[in-house]
Amino acid sequence: MRKLLPHMRKYIKFAVLSPIFMILEVVADIIIPYLMSRIVDVGIANQDVTYVLKIGSIMVVSALIGMTFGVLSSHCGARAGFGFAAEIRQELYKKVQDFSFANLDKFTVPSLVTRLTNDCNTIGQVTMMSLRMAVRAPFLMIFALFMAMRINASLVRVFVVSIPFLIIALTIILSKARPLFLKFQSRVDRVNAIIQENLTAIRVVKSFNRQSYEESRFKERNDSLMNTALKAISLIVFLMPVLNIVVYSTIIAVLWFGGQQVVAGTMGSGELISFITYITQILMAFMMMSFFFMQLLRGSASVSRVVEILNTESEIKEDPQPLEEISDGSVTFNKVSFRYPLSKEKTLKNINFHIESGEILGIIGSTGSSKTTLVQLIPRLYDVTEGSVSVGGVDVRKYSIKALRDNVAFVLQNNTLFSGTLRENMKWGKEDATDEEIIWALKQAQAWEFVSKYEEGLDYWVEQGGDNFSGGQKQRLTIARALLKSPKIIILDDSTSAVDMTTDAKIQRAFKEELKDVTTIIIAQRVSSIQHADRILVMNEGEVEQIGKHEDLLNNSPIYREIYESQKKGVVGA
Repeated sequence: MRKLLPHMRKYIKFAVLSPIFMILEVVADIIIPYLMSRIVDVGIANQDVTYVLKIGSIMVVSALIGMTFGVLSSHCGARAGFGFAAEIRQELYKKVQDFSFANLDKFTVPSLVTRLTNDCNTIGQVTMMSLRMAVRAPFLMIFALFMAMRINASLVRVFVVSIPFLIIALTIILSKARPLFLKFQSRVDRVNAIIQENLTAIRVVKSFNRQSYEESRFKERNDSLMNTALKAISLIVFLMPVLNIVVYSTIIAVLWFGGQQVVAGTMGSGELISFITYITQILMAFMMMSFFFMQLLRGSASVSRVVEILNTESEIKEDPQPLEEISDGSVTFNKVSFRYPLSKEKTLKNINFHIESGEILGIIGSTGSSKTTLVQLIPRLYDVTEGSVSVGGVDVRKYSIKALRDNVAFVLQNNTLFSGTLRENMKWGKEDATDEEIIWALKQAQAWEFVSKYEEGLDYWVEQGGDNFSGGQKQRLTIARALLKSPKIIILDDSTSAVDMTTDAKIQRAFKEELKDVTTIIIAQRVSSIQHADRILVMNEGEVEQIGKHEDLLNNSPIYREIYESQKKGVVGA
């Protein structure tokens, strides 16, 4: 919790007031049984109606005051607890934004979602309970015990038997509950994972008519979550009867021994009633503490999962005195090898080549030849395992990450658009872009031809994920968004695969004519998309097989020639 407590700073006022109000409520609650004994032993015994009404009025006022303090304590506790959770959630979200791709490979997206929602909510609830129930229970226990001893110290000996028994039962049950709460959170992760996967790919599920199969997969994980929850709840359910047995046994013992004292005249009947009330308050306080400890166990599991994220350092470390200026868009790979963090095998092996600033480089190779991995090293989405990658003649690790990524525009294979207007989506490339700049970028990416037909123009609404656009339209929009950055290097990772060959040719021509000073790296599956590039790099099993112009590769690269001829035959056959 030391890691998380600084996030309470903003709500410290409410965190302080909540227990204070709770203590005042306890004081009001403690007074009522004493006043009740006075009514029985004095007012009723003496048939003094005035005294009964006077003390009764004080009881009502005490109850109202206690209720008021209770409401204030609840309000402050909720503000502090859920405000605390909101601050932690904000910090978690910020931390995840700083994660490298390697970090994101370690923590699954569903697990991160659960930690940002379910775990943070649990921490908020436990914090609120800590400020209220964890304060109310011990103070109620202490004050009630003091009042009980003040009434009849000899009867308090009943606790010598009951309290140790309660502590032993509570310790045994909670020790068995903790691993179940940890397992419960991991089961929530698994359920969230399948929900996200299924809803993201719902069109694929329906097109293959696999609803029944997905329902059975979900049922398996859902039942696993339910069974874990039932095991944890069974322990809690078992605790309640144990506590109730102890509570009622204690009350029976007090009635027996106290009743004898009432008969003997050493104790008033009103005192016995108030003593039983105080005893009940003490045992109820103990039950409250038991419930709080159970919630605390669940909270500790959530705290561990949250702190695990906060303690995770990004794999990408920034230089203490980073460079902010990039001179040009030249790129050099010098003896580069790369291995993914969770893999033992090298994905890239001894890569050496240089790209001149403003050059257009095509990259091609069979599926799994590590083309995408290669270009991800340029903007430091991953760091090299061996060797170095340089931009503008400087190792990319010397630049500030912001400066590097502002100058390297990356259009990924997965074309992601966000809900909002087209203008808002385009401004991801440049926050202060004018409409003229946006339209220019859309024209270069051959997207203006369909955007201009919308009645709303740049105010056209984009659904979540860009689901109201075709694959080719999304690709062109994401290319336009990248162009708005005015980068020194632009990387297109198979970003025109859903575009027809005519439009693809227009995009390549626009790049060559309008972006002469921008280094352009194009990963493609179609030879036609890159054959007019200045040079083409052929990848094979994580190594550079050949690099050269289209005509040279046809003569010197068996892999390139095979790809070209297979695609040529496909076109002729079509």
